[in-house]
Amino acid sequence: MNNQTPSQGMSGNQACVAGHFDRMNQPIRRMKEYAYKLKMKVRDYECDLEGIVNNANYQHYMEHTRHEFLLEAGISFAEMLEQDIVSVVARISIAYKTPLRSRDEFLSCLNVKQEGIRYVFYQDIYRASDMKLAARGTVEVVCLVGGKLSRCPELEKKLFSYSQEQ
Repeated sequence: MNNQTPSQGMSGNQACVAGHFDRMNQPIRRMKEYAYKLKMKVRDYECDLEGIVNNANYQHYMEHTRHEFLLEAGISFAEMLEQDIVSVVARISIAYKTPLRSRDEFLSCLNVKQEGIRYVFYQDIYRASDMKLAARGTVEVVCLVGGKLSRCPELEKKLFSYSQEQ
């Protein structure tokens, strides 16, 4: 993994799990390749009474990751609004796998694929200490151009190089 600070994103196909082993001394299956990765850390106030991250916060993590990815791709929500283009989440689904706890560091990763007028973000969150999958989400985003559901050629052009077949 590269030496970026927790708030910096990682683009491209960087390996994450080289040399990590599970409790049975078996190699941990290599994490799939992603268009973008962002390292973050759980804050105390994100946890519930059970001491684990409240489920709603995973959606915040995924949203933050998408926003950072879009900024890196040269997509500005402010500029889109100036052109009367609004991107909105149409559907989101999250499967919770392994809980995160206060102060856990984690990687929030994504791939994106265009399906018709939808931009589908496939997002995974891994606990950094053992690279266990904490959550897996699918987020479908659509654009309103001039208030009407529409394709967004400007967005398509900037996302094209990141788009992957799933």
